[in-house]
Amino acid sequence: MSASTDTRRTTTPAEIAGEASAAAALANPLPEQQARDASGEAIPLDLTAAAFFDVDNTLMMGASIFHFARGLASRKFFETSDLAGFAWQQLKFRALGKESRQGMHDSRDSALSFVAGRSVAEIVELGEEIYDEMMADRIWPGTRALANMHLDAGQRVWLVTATPVELANIIARRLGLTGALGTVAESENGLYTGRLVGEVLHGPAKAHAVRALAAREGLNLRRCTAYSDSVNDVPMLSVVGTAVAVNPDSDLRDVARRRGWEIRDFRTGRKAAKIGVPSVIGAGAVAGAVAAALSYRRRTT
Repeated sequence: MSASTDTRRTTTPAEIAGEASAAAALANPLPEQQARDASGEAIPLDLTAAAFFDVDNTLMMGASIFHFARGLASRKFFETSDLAGFAWQQLKFRALGKESRQGMHDSRDSALSFVAGRSVAEIVELGEEIYDEMMADRIWPGTRALANMHLDAGQRVWLVTATPVELANIIARRLGLTGALGTVAESENGLYTGRLVGEVLHGPAKAHAVRALAAREGLNLRRCTAYSDSVNDVPMLSVVGTAVAVNPDSDLRDVARRRGWEIRDFRTGRKAAKIGVPSVIGAGAVAGAVAAALSYRRRTT
């Protein structure tokens, strides 16, 4: 009698992160805002199509977690010099071309120090304040118009970002969008435990999150659209029927041209040059760098 083969497959951290992100998005839904036409009539919902938007440098100029870190620095969570230091580290990291797998693991590990023991309510309250101070005027009008186009067609619009889901939800709510898929940090009794669920929502994890949400919501992914600026989001862009490169990096621009994807660029050369570090650093790496700075500050105070 031959031995049977065990065909069970181990679930990857990216899959765990994607499933957790979709579950979190639907567990705390934002208020539904049904679009209306010029006459005030409600636009019928298109229940099988949706749009998915990356945030950093796609919807927002720069990295949302970087702006959040600036807000924390202004509140003396850590020194501005620490912020400058990790910004420089990430500039060098991006200059090498891609975010490495080890870099992502380091980001995940250092993120634990950032949230451990802190109140979820505290982070949300700070996120609300910092959005007004640092982010509201950094939304790309062109990308927001694209999001509104989908809303006006009766489709749901979701953000998909490595940014913590609590901050991502604030951005989505302020813009009148459906909700957000973001990195999920574990919490117990209202306090962060210091553990992430899976890993940072980045690269393949974003694709898993979109698939998981589509399965729960009954979406037809062939009728869905995704938008991003980064080649790291090719997995997400590849799971939908329509992919659009927005303010693309050079690698994504090349991929988009080869695959016939639409390219939208709302930058001018002068503006792109002025944006500087926050717009070129990878979001997943920045999340870890913010956390590392906070962790370092705690150890030395």
